Amino acid sequence: MNENEWLAERFEEHRAHLRAVAYRMLGSLTAADDAVQDAWLRLSRSGAGEVENLGGWLTTIVARVCLNMLRARNTRREESFEVHLPDLVIRPDGELQPEEEALLADAVGLALLVVLDTLAPAERLAFVLHDLFEVPFEEIAPLVDRTPAAARQLASRARRRVKGAEIPVPDADLARQRDVVDAFFLATRGGEFDALVALLDPDVVLRIDAGAWHPAASMVLHGATAVARQTLSGLASSLARPAVHLRPVLVNGAAGVVVTVGGQPMTVMSFTVAEGKIVEIDAIADPERVRRIAAAVLTAEEPSGQPGLPLRTDTPAVGTGPGGAAGRPAGGRR
Repeated sequence: MNENEWLAERFEEHRAHLRAVAYRMLGSLTAADDAVQDAWLRLSRSGAGEVENLGGWLTTIVARVCLNMLRARNTRREESFEVHLPDLVIRPDGELQPEEEALLADAVGLALLVVLDTLAPAERLAFVLHDLFEVPFEEIAPLVDRTPAAARQLASRARRRVKGAEIPVPDADLARQRDVVDAFFLATRGGEFDALVALLDPDVVLRIDAGAWHPAASMVLHGATAVARQTLSGLASSLARPAVHLRPVLVNGAAGVVVTVGGQPMTVMSFTVAEGKIVEIDAIADPERVRRIAAAVLTAEEPSGQPGLPLRTDTPAVGTGPGGAAGRPAGGRR
């Protein structure tokens, strides 16, 4: 075995960990893979020569790459008011593979990623590395050009933001989660407003990220009444279309669905169910992005006999008004 093969073998031992770090830092699976690849290129060029702790060294490299990517991304987003959701980890509705478990360890649900997306880049790095991966502040400090004490303060500020967000803890019983999600679509299909409200937490949050494909359909809504109205006005009108199917999946370890039209993925929906109520609904309705993140669970042949979700092929799966034209959300846009 030559040196390059030996390095590649050592790197593969750390790949799952590095991808998990990058995913928490960036909230994007593609960007996380890019950051990990960057670390490999740097390792292959420089070698492991005098590196005593290869895992720690690679973690530092990935963190620095992610910090630069976050800073560049935040500069671009300052000019945009669109709703943006992190990438979702979508897997078949069953057991997770070991690499997937590493990616989702430490309860890295979508709700946490949404909060992390609001942090300043240096705060996010300090919190992720220290609180989620137990990296000492002495090693974090050089990455953010601060003293260890100042790095500690960055993590402390981020921790207060995370705690202040009151991130809901999903019900541990996946079967119970799935029952609630199924009941949600049953009530939507039947146009049953009261039944829908009964399934929603009074303070439920609905987020729809339609991306550049249909930015006017992106929205954030709060409250059971507003979310139920939007669900019925945006989904129920085309419910019976035979070309539309729901594919049950796990989304960041919780119950969710991929919506397909004629076998083509259009929308992915994630549900956070706590104490038997839906407290958050997150939907990515950008077909190109959905195809990328849902590729692992989709096959060429769409299963038959699944209930249809109201959706037009020329508009997002959620957030559309009657007749299919993208409209202003019921209850107002936030």
